[in-house]
Amino acid sequence: MKSVLTVGNALTDILAVLPNDSLLREFNLPIGSMQWVEKEEGEKILSRLQEYDLQYVPGGSAANTISGTAILGMPSGFIGKVGDDSIGRLYKEGMEKMGVKPHLLMGKAPSGRAMVLITPPNSERTFADYMGATLELCAEDLDEEIFKEYDIVHIEGYLVQNQDLVRKIAQLAHSFGKEVSIDMASYNVVEENRAFLKEIAEKYVDVLFANESEAQAFTGKTEYAAAEEIAKICKVAVVKLGGKGSIVRSGDNVYTVEPMKANKVDTTGAGDIYASGFLYGYSLGLPLEVCGKIGTILSSKVIEVVGPKLDDERWAEAKREIAQLI
Repeated sequence: MKSVLTVGNALTDILAVLPNDSLLREFNLPIGSMQWVEKEEGEKILSRLQEYDLQYVPGGSAANTISGTAILGMPSGFIGKVGDDSIGRLYKEGMEKMGVKPHLLMGKAPSGRAMVLITPPNSERTFADYMGATLELCAEDLDEEIFKEYDIVHIEGYLVQNQDLVRKIAQLAHSFGKEVSIDMASYNVVEENRAFLKEIAEKYVDVLFANESEAQAFTGKTEYAAAEEIAKICKVAVVKLGGKGSIVRSGDNVYTVEPMKANKVDTTGAGDIYASGFLYGYSLGLPLEVCGKIGTILSSKVIEVVGPKLDDERWAEAKREIAQLI
C-alpha cells in the first residue's frame, strides 16, 4: 500500500446545531453562505456559541481527506500551520488520534477555525471562517525531507490563494517522483485561478478531483465532456456529480459510478472523503471504477451525519462494504 501526504489549511471545524437562525441574523451571516471573518468578529461568534454543545474536529479539505485515508490504513501525513494556542493543540491531538502524522508548523496568528452553524428546518450550513495562522503557510516552510517519506502528495485547492506555495508543493513532489493529486476546492477558486490551475495540472497532476461546478469552471463543459477535457491533461479525471454519482476517466476509458442510497443530513466533507476512498483504492492499484465505488461508499456514509467525519459505526459498515467490493 502506498503512503499519502496532504498539504492544506489547518482549520478546526467548530460545529454547532442551532435552534433557529437568530444568531445568523445577529452577525449578518446569510443562511447557507460562507463568510470570512476577522479575528475580533470570529472571537465574538465563538463566544456566543459557547452556550451550545460544540463539536471540535480537525478540519479543512485536505485534513478531511487524510483522516479518511489514515482510518482506512494508509500511512498518512499532513502539512499545515496552526497558532500557539489550545485550538492548535487540539488540532494536533485530533490528527494523531485518527492515525495521521501531523507535520504542523507554528504561526504567529491564532489557529484558524471554521465555525459551522447548522440551522433548521433542513440542516442548512452557514460558515464563518477565520483563517488565522493558515494564511502564513508559505513555500519557504516546506521541508523536502518530508516529501521523500510519501508516495502520493494530495494538494488542497484552496491553497491557490498562494500560487508560489502550490507550485512549490507540486514541483517538490514531482522532483522526487511522487504522484500528485489535487482537489479543485470550489468553482469560484477555479474561476479566479483557471490559468494557474491549468498550468499546474498539465505539468504535475496525475489525479484531479472536481465537482460538477468546478469542472465546468475549469473546462467550460459539464459532466462527461468536462471529464474528457481534464483527462487530456491529467492521468485520471474524477468529476463528482453529487446525487448523480461520479465519472472517472483515464485516456479513452470512461467509468460511470452510480450513487448509493443514503439518508442525507449534512453534505459537509462528502467530496473530501470521496477522495479518501478513491486514493485508498488507487494506492492498492485497483481498477479506477472500483476506486470510484470506494469513494462513493464513504461519501454516502458521511452525508448521513453532521460534520465531515464518520462515526465508528458507519466506519465499520464502510470497511465491511469496501472489503466485499475488493
